[in-house]
Amino acid sequence: MADQVLVIGSGGREHALAWKLAQSPHVKKVLVAPGNAGTANSGKISNSAVSINDHAALVKYCKDQKIGLVVVGPEVPLAEGIVDDLTAAGVRCFGPTAKAAQLESSKSFSKAFLDRNGIPTARWKAFTRAEEACAFITSAEFRALVVKASGLAAGKGVIVAANKEEACRAVHEIMQDKSFGAAGETIVVEELLEGEEVSCLCFTDGVTVAPMPPAQDHKRLMDGDRGPNTGGMGAYSPAPQLSKDLLLKIRNSILQKTVDGMRRESIPYMGVLYAGLMLTKDGPKVLEFNCRFGDPECQVILPLLKNDLYEIVQAIIDRKLSGHMPVWYEDRAAVTVVMASEGYPGSYAKGLEITGFSLAKELGLEVFHAGTTIKGGKVVTNGGRVLTVTAIKKDLVSALEEANKGVGVIQFSGAIYRKDIGYRAIAFLKQSRGLTYKDSGVDIAAGNTLVQKIKPLAAATSRPGCNAALGGFAGLFDLKEAGYKDPVLVSGTDGVGTKLKIAQLCNKHNTIGQDLVAMS
Repeated sequence: MADQVLVIGSGGREHALAWKLAQSPHVKKVLVAPGNAGTANSGKISNSAVSINDHAALVKYCKDQKIGLVVVGPEVPLAEGIVDDLTAAGVRCFGPTAKAAQLESSKSFSKAFLDRNGIPTARWKAFTRAEEACAFITSAEFRALVVKASGLAAGKGVIVAANKEEACRAVHEIMQDKSFGAAGETIVVEELLEGEEVSCLCFTDGVTVAPMPPAQDHKRLMDGDRGPNTGGMGAYSPAPQLSKDLLLKIRNSILQKTVDGMRRESIPYMGVLYAGLMLTKDGPKVLEFNCRFGDPECQVILPLLKNDLYEIVQAIIDRKLSGHMPVWYEDRAAVTVVMASEGYPGSYAKGLEITGFSLAKELGLEVFHAGTTIKGGKVVTNGGRVLTVTAIKKDLVSALEEANKGVGVIQFSGAIYRKDIGYRAIAFLKQSRGLTYKDSGVDIAAGNTLVQKIKPLAAATSRPGCNAALGGFAGLFDLKEAGYKDPVLVSGTDGVGTKLKIAQLCNKHNTIGQDLVAMS
């Protein structure tokens, strides 16, 4: 029997979650509260007017409407205990509890947790008095130039200062001028880390960790990482800067270690864990945790998910993730570009008509709405970040080209967007990293596949006395077993390196692709 699912939130992340959940054959309908113009009436997806702040009313709504699953998008409801309250009332809800969500809702809790569990992060100290914070900034033995509001500040509560004077001004803005409200009553002052910043997310049921493809967000408003910080102006995935070895290290030394540490401290963490990392010369270090999908990272990660999101979420709630691991497309890349209102992240106008959705659809793009609403039958702007245009292609270069075409056809007055999302990845891919075996015509993966296919055929021709396997580098042949009196023969073949040496010694390279007996 198909379920009705409720998604909590109104941004591009929630539109992407609803879009992916609606693809499941187990899902009859996806309701989004409060939703936006993109989720208002789109196939299985529609909006709900239920209050997400009144948890008792929300429980009643879920039971009346026979909601089988609630998926929480943003961080504020998680920090306010929405999962605790719905779960206690018997409503299945996806996301961490309020205590577990402290990894995001309290920077001071998160930093102390990292230190307790030996997870690499920047050096830091928390303060509740501005003068003490400024004294620390002035006297610290490291560059204490990152000032963070400890509480939730919609992804904007971090100031990276250029010098000590600027850092102290940031302290006063947060603590005395209340630029982030109550979120800045406690601040964290951190060491400035240098390197490439990436987002590594995972699904977890409190025991098993299932990493997602790494992504990179672009926080600055304008091209070239200029202008003020925002909630995010675009993202891409996967991030090619992270090798498989580095991803394994991040999984084991950060993601798994975090989940294990929370369980040891009797605060099991279930849901999506997002680690914002800096790839320093000393290895990856945690900048921050988020306790949900990032926005706009969600809009590039979910399109790369091959299997059923609904099944994965249900398995996490049942603590059976190990039997329902996510599968990702490895031959695709996704880029999303945010279109924002003129004036964002400051004040901006609302109610401006948006056009061009059908043209974007013709280009094969996914448009995920955020700050939009319907007024007089038209889609109009209703927020700072208005929508995201996502392209899914075979590589990042073509995905960026297509996404940029999309922001060219979608129009509203004063639209702001970046044209260089993914520029770091493209620069990385263009770097010369030397000639590979495959570049030179030796496809090791294809060779290994061929060997596996013909192994049984070769084994069927084995004679008595032969002890060798196809694909190995040596073998034995006992002549006595074949009726001869001679001793055992030993032969071996070496790899490309030895073949090259022989070719150079003989000054003969036209047979280098053939097997050469290099040892006897």
